[in-house]
Amino acid sequence: MNTIVNAPSMSIHHLIDTIIHNDPWLAPYRSQLTHRLIAIEARRQQLCHNQNELIDIASGHEYFGLHFRDNKWQLHEWAPNATAIFLVGDMNQWQISSEFQFQRIDDHGHWALQLPEDALHHGQHYRLHMIWHGGEGPRIPAYARRVIQDNQTLIFTAQVWHPKSPYQWQNQFKRPQVAPLIYEAHVGMAQEEGKVGTYREFTEKTLPRIQAAGYNTIQLMGIPEHPYYGSFGYHVSSYFAPSSRFGTPEELMELIDTAHGMGIAILIDLVHSHAVTNHVEGLGLYDGTSYQFFHEGGRGRHPAWDSCCFNYAKPEVLHFLLSNCRYWLDTFNVDGFRFDGITSMLYHDHGLGQAFTSYDHYFSHNVDLDALAYLALANQVIHRLRPDAITIAEDMSGMPGLALSTAHGGIGFDYRFAMGIPDLWIKYTKDIRDEDWSIVHLWQELINRRHDEKTISYTESHDQALVGDKTLIFRLADAAMYWHMNRDDEHLLIDRAMALHKMLRLVTLSTAGHGYLNFMGNEFGHPEWIDFPREGNHWSYHHARRQWSLADNPNLKYSLLNNFDRMIITLCKTYDVLRYSTVHILWVRDDDKVLAFERQGLVWVFNFHPEKSFTDYPIPAPAGEYEVILSSDDADFGGHSRIDTHVTHLTLPVEDSSIEGHPQRLHLYLPTRTTIVLKNRQYWSTQKSG
Repeated sequence: MNTIVNAPSMSIHHLIDTIIHNDPWLAPYRSQLTHRLIAIEARRQQLCHNQNELIDIASGHEYFGLHFRDNKWQLHEWAPNATAIFLVGDMNQWQISSEFQFQRIDDHGHWALQLPEDALHHGQHYRLHMIWHGGEGPRIPAYARRVIQDNQTLIFTAQVWHPKSPYQWQNQFKRPQVAPLIYEAHVGMAQEEGKVGTYREFTEKTLPRIQAAGYNTIQLMGIPEHPYYGSFGYHVSSYFAPSSRFGTPEELMELIDTAHGMGIAILIDLVHSHAVTNHVEGLGLYDGTSYQFFHEGGRGRHPAWDSCCFNYAKPEVLHFLLSNCRYWLDTFNVDGFRFDGITSMLYHDHGLGQAFTSYDHYFSHNVDLDALAYLALANQVIHRLRPDAITIAEDMSGMPGLALSTAHGGIGFDYRFAMGIPDLWIKYTKDIRDEDWSIVHLWQELINRRHDEKTISYTESHDQALVGDKTLIFRLADAAMYWHMNRDDEHLLIDRAMALHKMLRLVTLSTAGHGYLNFMGNEFGHPEWIDFPREGNHWSYHHARRQWSLADNPNLKYSLLNNFDRMIITLCKTYDVLRYSTVHILWVRDDDKVLAFERQGLVWVFNFHPEKSFTDYPIPAPAGEYEVILSSDDADFGGHSRIDTHVTHLTLPVEDSSIEGHPQRLHLYLPTRTTIVLKNRQYWSTQKSG
């Protein structure tokens, strides 16, 4: 495992020199960068006591909670403020009894209970009854692996889960070293019926769709148990229990195993930035104190999310969170994680109201070094256990070094989300007239990323689809989608919406640094918004579902958008577009609204002009023969077939010898609001022969 302090002091200086070489703007912050590396290593040594491996420290889930070993049941809990703990449930008619009383085994708040084999049985419901000075109450064990909710009373209980036949994994899977093309999905709303979908339905119905769409990675939302369905899974109560509202743990295993058999990696959202405040089914007052897992006082509550904030300085909390990382890898064979709410973790003020326009924001006293150290250690654990696993940081602040490996002095994430891009598309489609779009500004924002860190781009995620906001297609078309999405219905607003929907998604994918994400259903322009059952909508599931039939209906234009998405994903994989992050600008003009660039031997040309089509438009390009491999104007994609894709295009020399850059030009027909992709035959014949 990579360590820092144990290496000669020269190693730290070398790491910092490398970081600053990659980003000279970091030079004034050398001392702060050094301090961070030392703080990370100090925290690792505190946990390991210079003896244990960090991955062994991250195995608390094999000790705490309920386990059946050596023909007996073993239960262990950490509750330092408790004065007594009892197991109550079906096995003792929910009565407190000495037979089921835990014993305190040390001065650090560890408790233990052993029971004979016949004391508990698979499927029984149970809780802890926690007693502390001045109070008592029921609790769901912090490490519970199965938690269910009664449909009538809505009460949560833990469940003894010890099936006679454990799940037998069928597929040995190692994530391919390819750019992640991520399909963000939610199991519960992945079906068309107005209900909560299941793991098995997702396996049988949704996985084949994702496979056919060409995505190689699935990011599952809302897997750890959460009491409020409408939270999208971001107010977690039981960190080690896959949500039972979707089915059993074995059915989740089957989902992951089946995806692996299809060559698809599975990531899950890991929410270690905060926790639900609930007392019984959450960790809010687990042992009678608000500060067992969280900060004490106001620092322990998130002012915007009404949730609890973990204390990343506490070794026991780090044991809990690091074990949670390992648990999902060990038990469910997941292939990595998207860490949610990183910005909230990194800053004492949670980044609220911050614009992050200066590097000073990344190195002020506002930075939570304890959280930063935890994230670095979490990445060390994950990558030590699974070198092929990937971790993604959801950070809107732009913290330098976040997606730099720990071996190079970073925090260790493999990727970070380019979160400014969906905001860019909202701004342009909502606030700026088409004729006023600045293509120069668009280009600058699309490629604005840290070049020493890997990024994943997206036009929209689940955030833009939630009630109160609008999906990209709905922002472009609005109510016209209700009446004019039949294929034979010519409508100017729908025509514009579909043209831009295709262009914005393709320009985002083709300029992405190292990966791309799409939220479930957005690929075919799923209409309307997402709204989970709540009092305000009379507990309706109408908007908490995906209308796949729209994409399946060949008489609707949704099917055409679906065709286009499949084509661009196929193109991206066929030509390994995201293999290298370098994108070479060829042409950008605000007056013509034309953008052209070269990547991987392909020339990508976009005409964003709302009115003008251009004939014989000159585009600088490497010399050679080109063929059109994609036109957004094809009828199969809802276009008007104005581009002849069978024509071979030859570059012509520029007569003016003073012209800089490529002395050759492609002369192209560029209809309004279209994009074409051209393949350089010479480049790709060389690639094949090589």
